Amino acid sequence: MIGAAGQTGRVAVQALAEDGWEVTAASLGGGRDEHWPGEVRAVPLDREDGTALAALLGDGRDVVVDLVAFGQEHARQLTGLADRIGSAVVVSTGSVYEDDRGRGFDTQGEPDGGPRYPVPIPETWRTVAPGDTTYSTRKVLLERELLGAGDALPVTLLRAGAIHGPYCRTPRELYFVKRLLDGRTRRVLAYGGRSRFHPVHVANLAELIRLAALKPGSRVLNAGDPQTPTVAEIGAEIDAVLGRETETVLLDGPPEGTVGDHPWAVEHPVVYDLAAAGRELDYRPVTGYAESLPETVDWLAGRLRGRDWADAFPKMAANYGRDALFDYAAEDAWLAEYDRGRGAR
Repeated sequence: MIGAAGQTGRVAVQALAEDGWEVTAASLGGGRDEHWPGEVRAVPLDREDGTALAALLGDGRDVVVDLVAFGQEHARQLTGLADRIGSAVVVSTGSVYEDDRGRGFDTQGEPDGGPRYPVPIPETWRTVAPGDTTYSTRKVLLERELLGAGDALPVTLLRAGAIHGPYCRTPRELYFVKRLLDGRTRRVLAYGGRSRFHPVHVANLAELIRLAALKPGSRVLNAGDPQTPTVAEIGAEIDAVLGRETETVLLDGPPEGTVGDHPWAVEHPVVYDLAAAGRELDYRPVTGYAESLPETVDWLAGRLRGRDWADAFPKMAANYGRDALFDYAAEDAWLAEYDRGRGAR
């Protein structure tokens, strides 16, 4: 398994080992998770070093699971070693889809750039053009290169939704957890709190990896949880986990600056069709979104204890901006104006 020390790898290694596989867990630092069985072999691997990857494969492996493959070069590393790989399972992303007007995740910041997908989105739906410019276009390059190998390298590509669970470097749930721990009793949610962005818990993604390893084939499958809650429902669930009550003020339209913005902020629902995963792999999710939250919230609270959030989650701060998600001053000013307007009515 390449990328074994990340949030998905930690769970997937354990799932495969418990299923009877002899697992070599490769990551940049070569670390191991405390929950892994002792027989799991943890080794260091620089994902960019094709020679090191070839040496690690040796005479061959039944399955290679790649959690950190991006773009054409990584795909070519794998296809170049196809004679040593029985089959592969590679994590892609649901952000590869575009709507029938060419809008996708990469256009969301443009005027009228929010994609309007079918609900749910099947794997046969159109994708963005391949290229080297964005995360999504690179993933399409990866997919096409790997699928082009045909029978020489059977590969299951898992188009993951919004991955969540402990050890996430960019945990969307932090948006609600930090606010509650900071004593915030009101929040503003854009798009009427209706935003839906299909999540996938690490345990469900690990289950799909486990099932694909048992049933090799060349295919693309969506990866998601059984439910796709709205952002308002997610906030309410996290309130319940922490035993808090929060007033939610709904902003009908898009965010006003930082006010109302949040990590799930999409105007139209993003929901993936999981029927193919059920047919192909007999996929049955092992957890639901609300069911999985207590462990995630507890982990987040522990990471935040005594630390600045940007130090605890530097990649989250880099991706979203240090002040964008928790601009309390702007939110309070907006709420004061909102309250004055409501009183005037």
